[in-house]
Amino acid sequence: STQGVSSAASDVYKRQLPFLPGTGTGTGTPGTGDDDAIVASSSVAGQCAAPRPGINPATGLGYPDRAGSLAIEKRWVRAWIDETYLWYNEVPTTLKAADYATPVAYFNVLKTPLTTASGRAKDRFHYVYDTEVYRQLSEAGVSAGYGIEFAFVRNSRPRDLRVAFTEPNSPAANAGIARGAKILEVDGISVVNSTNTTAINNALSPAALGESHSFRLEEAGGATRTVTLAAAQITRTPVQNVKTVDTPSGRVGYLLFNDHIATAEAQLIAAMNKFKADGVQDLVLDMRYNGGGQLNIASRLAYMVASPAATAGKTFERLAFNNKNPFGFQAPLPFLGTSRNSLPLPQLGLSQVTVLTSPDTCSASESVINGLRGVDVRVNLVGGTTCGKPYGFYPQDNCGTTYFAIQFQGVNNKGAGDYGDGFAPNCTVADDFTHALGDTSEARFSAALALRSTGSCPVPVAAAARAAPELEKADAAQDTGPMLLLRSPLRENRLIETD
Repeated sequence: STQGVSSAASDVYKRQLPFLPGTGTGTGTPGTGDDDAIVASSSVAGQCAAPRPGINPATGLGYPDRAGSLAIEKRWVRAWIDETYLWYNEVPTTLKAADYATPVAYFNVLKTPLTTASGRAKDRFHYVYDTEVYRQLSEAGVSAGYGIEFAFVRNSRPRDLRVAFTEPNSPAANAGIARGAKILEVDGISVVNSTNTTAINNALSPAALGESHSFRLEEAGGATRTVTLAAAQITRTPVQNVKTVDTPSGRVGYLLFNDHIATAEAQLIAAMNKFKADGVQDLVLDMRYNGGGQLNIASRLAYMVASPAATAGKTFERLAFNNKNPFGFQAPLPFLGTSRNSLPLPQLGLSQVTVLTSPDTCSASESVINGLRGVDVRVNLVGGTTCGKPYGFYPQDNCGTTYFAIQFQGVNNKGAGDYGDGFAPNCTVADDFTHALGDTSEARFSAALALRSTGSCPVPVAAAARAAPELEKADAAQDTGPMLLLRSPLRENRLIETD
């Protein structure tokens, strides 16, 4: 379930960068008419075809934009790629700015054309975001929607699109829509067989508050009904279903963790304090739908899972940049032992943890797995192969668009970080849409508990997984027909954000 919008030094995302790079490899000068000569990004930053008026809500100051043009914005894009992109020297040199109508269109092609060992595109993660929308999503987890996380069991026709979960108090939850419901039609268009993916995508991902669409659902037991949902401001609840389960071999904590956003920190701390008070001896961390987000959140989560002895003085993730060292020396990110408010974090002191995974387990979520393995915490994976994104971004705004170009690869304390094709599970188990998340009878959770008690993947579950379809990951390079793109790329991230 995946989908697939620069600045002068004082702008909103300066706080995310050690400094704003200012040395391009070319010798062109702005205004000379040579739109393909590479200049220093700082010399063309913030020169906008449509400068933003008013006050930037992130800083309380006016926007730094000044009058410019689309041509100059494209020059900034090319300079930013040349200075900071991890694979800048693999970008085709034949691309001409004049062939692309907008800076975004130009940015979209300024990336490596190479592939991974499995044949997938090496860079499947190049994208942009509207700056103000990005600010709201990253800082508060707020977006327009119905409060549904969609999941594909099958993305190509005949499609099988399910409700993975709903956000509390959302339009979907208030309409009684539950995990496992199958989406048959939107606005009378067949989700199963229609080629009109544009109309379906527009309905599944509403752009404006109050936007209304009808959904025909097949629910548990085979009953169907049609509901109309209006998009509302959805504030995501990143940590859900926190519970402690008694087993014959000890107490096991479980939590569903869906987003590495700022509001997750307090919720994760509360969950870990509960688990400590409950005396859990093991943890099942359900990140099957967690595409990532802020790396600092991932570091704190890993710290709280592990022991002081395992994490003290160790690297959670080291960032490897291009050979131009665009952001200056970057100290390795440690296991962060304090909150954003400088309060000490609890630690469970576990030597092993089980993570429930799928192709939607991505980026910062994979950092949690890789970081813990780097300090010899045993991480068992139950579910599906993860997305394969050991890369990350320093999001950069220019003229109201925030650009996400891969700028680093993350490696753990042991120097491991080559997993472009994902982490394979110890125990392959298909997503079980017939049970609620956190139910001990749900196939992946059940298998995790069995794996913990027996040390092996339960054979009946493994056999069922081989016979059942796995949650699919839309990969444009491998598409054979019209695909639906549901999850914003912002939901699949490894972002460097300062506290």
